[in-house]
Amino acid sequence: MFTLIMARKSLVAHVLTAAASIFLLLTPVAPAQAALPAAAVALGDSFISGEGAGAYQPVTDVNGTAQGFPGWSAANSNAYFCHRSANASIFRADLPGISARINLACSGGRPYDIASASNTRANGRQVAAQIDQLRAVAQTHDIDLVLLGLGSNNSSFTFGDVAVKCANRFIADAWTGWWEFWAYLGGPVEQEPCAPDDLATAAQLSAATAETVQAVRTLLTVLDEIDTDGQHRVVLQDYTNPLAPDVLPSLIEEDSRQDDRDKFRALGAERYRAGCPIHRASLPSGHVFSAALGDLVGSVHTQLSPSFPELVHLNVQRAFDGARLCEASTNPATTLATPIRVQDGTTGVFLTDLAGYDKIAIQRIANTCGTYYQTCQESWHPSAAGHGVLAQCLTGAAATTARKVSCVRTAGGTVTVG
Repeated sequence: MFTLIMARKSLVAHVLTAAASIFLLLTPVAPAQAALPAAAVALGDSFISGEGAGAYQPVTDVNGTAQGFPGWSAANSNAYFCHRSANASIFRADLPGISARINLACSGGRPYDIASASNTRANGRQVAAQIDQLRAVAQTHDIDLVLLGLGSNNSSFTFGDVAVKCANRFIADAWTGWWEFWAYLGGPVEQEPCAPDDLATAAQLSAATAETVQAVRTLLTVLDEIDTDGQHRVVLQDYTNPLAPDVLPSLIEEDSRQDDRDKFRALGAERYRAGCPIHRASLPSGHVFSAALGDLVGSVHTQLSPSFPELVHLNVQRAFDGARLCEASTNPATTLATPIRVQDGTTGVFLTDLAGYDKIAIQRIANTCGTYYQTCQESWHPSAAGHGVLAQCLTGAAATTARKVSCVRTAGGTVTVG
């Protein structure tokens, strides 16, 4: 009897096993989830977005609406003026294995804009927080590379304000004599060359560094959370000066007047044509400021790299050597940076020459830039050719395992990364 019972149990077990096997064979198997496409993403400010490189693309605003060019008289807060360029370095670098490139950077971007919507601060643009935009990308892409530029704009100073300040002082000095008191009815008209503290004080640089460290730490923490495989490289790029340490000899004097005397219109017009309307005495201060921005970015990397080994410092301070404005040519089209260019009203026509304009016209033209900043915001940024060089720098930074990389251009035009 016992043997019979065991035989029946064995038979039942075989039947159940066979049935289970048939069930598994008939049950459809869910397909393996496809790997997300690998993406390189650009974040940060104008040196990353492509300001100055043209071919600007529509930008989605905080309401989810794609904003194309809104006209020159539109509010500068319009998302389009983030100036995300198809010529930006993120699109031109050689990045093996990357199948998608996405530009989320915004001209004028500040550390604040990384975690908060830019339009919630003064003079911000109508775009969502860059981290929120990055989260959306992570839903459809595996983020393998991030190019980040941050620090030149902050709550203490901005690159654009610094550029406008020094250029305006030169133009005012060139066209307005000290004795023309009518010009001062609205208050003092600054005409002295820029000193280092006019651009950024030590206290301002310290505050800007702290802001940037906090923003980059927040970004890196979120990126570690949202990246599907946890494998990514973050290239933190610093800044290059668009101007040489001094101007060409041919731009030192015109009509027997240099820029260390009062009123020098011919020389002022000549330097504007060449793209460098600035006092020679302001140039050393500009290079002190540029080096300070490099130190700022370097400090951010030093403070954060122990906790985030994926962070790489890309030093591009010498990436434009030999091809900066007024360095080797008086023709700005042959350089790697955009010249200072303004419009006389919101006409869309950039003035390439100020010769023949009187002081009243010069004041009107300068006011256009102040009221409609988009009419002059491309000035002194990497050009399309400049972004081509920055793309070579990014190519090298993405390929090496080093955590600090320098990109240097020789006078002959050779770009090396190491």
